[in-house]
Amino acid sequence: MTQLLNSKMLVVGATGGLGSAISRQLSLQGARLVLAGRNEKKLAALTDQLGDSVIGTVSADLTLPSGAAAVAAAAARGGGLDGVIYAAGVVAFGPLSQLDDDAFEQMLLLNFIAPVRLFKNLLPQLKPGSVVVHLSAIVAEKPMKGMAAYSATKCALTGFSAAMGAELRREHIRVLDVRPPHTETGLHTRPISGVPPRLGQGLDPAAVAQRIVSAIMADEPDLPSTAFS
Repeated sequence: MTQLLNSKMLVVGATGGLGSAISRQLSLQGARLVLAGRNEKKLAALTDQLGDSVIGTVSADLTLPSGAAAVAAAAARGGGLDGVIYAAGVVAFGPLSQLDDDAFEQMLLLNFIAPVRLFKNLLPQLKPGSVVVHLSAIVAEKPMKGMAAYSATKCALTGFSAAMGAELRREHIRVLDVRPPHTETGLHTRPISGVPPRLGQGLDPAAVAQRIVSAIMADEPDLPSTAFS
């Protein structure tokens, strides 16, 4: 079992709908949090909510190589890490013929390249027994039409997680890939390209966050979409 009391956890994308819910759950378990996000005002507001649980914050643009380095530098203060949760991401909708090149590049950078860069920068800080959590999505299991590029970025992240989990097993570092179904985070209402399709009622972010934190504590090796039913 992974003990979260007094553990040091980095949450990237901490001000998002799911990142903030995960941060609250970790705080309830007694974790010490380093919060990373792009919006300094939202980071400050979340820090106020979580109080003494927060031991550091950093605002960085993870689409740039310097962003991953800045987050890693902030996380390094005060010793190594017991866990990392990568909950940042963007989405785009529509057929490939209408996909904007800039939107595709931004999606690829934030959904896949950024967590790879960040993982590389954080490797020296990860303690034996630590966990790295990547927030992928159900589209990594069932790629969807009208979301081909988004599905591909999540498939890439899931594949990376599996390979890194095998690579780091001897170092006792666990890589947990999380693929929740549609969750009411509001992300689908803020696409960087295209028009959102009609979606059914999604899962409650608080319930999804609780399930993720439970999986961290129980040392689960994988969290597929079916784990949320």
